[in-house]
Amino acid sequence: MSIYETRMTIESIQGSCEASGSFSSINSVKQLVDERYTFYADGDHKCYTTFHMASTDDSLKSDRQSSGVKLKKQLGLLNGVALIVGNIVGSGIFVSPKGVLEEAGSIGLALIVWVASGVLSTLGALCYAELGTSIPKSGGDYAYIREAFGPLPAFLFLWVAMLIIMPTGNAIAGITFANYILQPFFPNCTPPENAVRLIAALVICKLFKVICARITNFSLFIPGLLIFVNCYNVKWATRVQNTFTLAKIFALCIIIIVGVVVLFKGEEENFNDAFRGTTSSPGSIALSFYSGLFSYAGW
Repeated sequence: MSIYETRMTIESIQGSCEASGSFSSINSVKQLVDERYTFYADGDHKCYTTFHMASTDDSLKSDRQSSGVKLKKQLGLLNGVALIVGNIVGSGIFVSPKGVLEEAGSIGLALIVWVASGVLSTLGALCYAELGTSIPKSGGDYAYIREAFGPLPAFLFLWVAMLIIMPTGNAIAGITFANYILQPFFPNCTPPENAVRLIAALVICKLFKVICARITNFSLFIPGLLIFVNCYNVKWATRVQNTFTLAKIFALCIIIIVGVVVLFKGEEENFNDAFRGTTSSPGSIALSFYSGLFSYAGW
């Protein structure tokens, strides 16, 4: 019986009680439906109802959640922050600035794109924080989509992530690695596109891993070690994650400090006419936002 039908039933009983004067000499309490709605009648020929949205559903839900095997909660605030920062600070921040500046056409618009991308990413991160507190389940996007839309969309999301999202992310990381490796050999020009693609393919290709494993066993040792650490002990995994996150932040701090030092030395020609050359193409502006948002990805 729905809540609407229950209310109609109680109101009809209440009306009949007032009309007939029943329950005149007794004080009765009757449970209706599933003991969530309580019907009262007193001795003054009046019936009235009180709706108790009791903790029956909540208690049953908590009992179901408390039963079964669960992961022990061992991550604190610092570990959680390090995990999120480590996910955000990746290949994007090292490869996106060039794309943002090229598509924006000027320093001023590029800075606006960076600020706007940060604001949009903050709003998205706050939404995820709300989801994390409302749906405290392991699984991330899968758990949230399953809770909101059911198992089929969540299942489809996992397949899309495995076949499209994750492989493209690995491809971008491989291309970034290849560009940085080839840049010293081509200091005055852009590295050849074919060379970049070949090295990126070798980085992410299984054949390259097998060849390196036969020579040094190093390419399989590092990922195997990380998998072992994550599976064996959560505290070990958080320590490794914290170390890598600090290394990323240290590298970014060096870049920022060098830029500030150069700026204070008086080299500010790029800011004299910051909006010179600004593009007016909506497509280019959209691509600049895409590059900016990609660097914030991971929240």
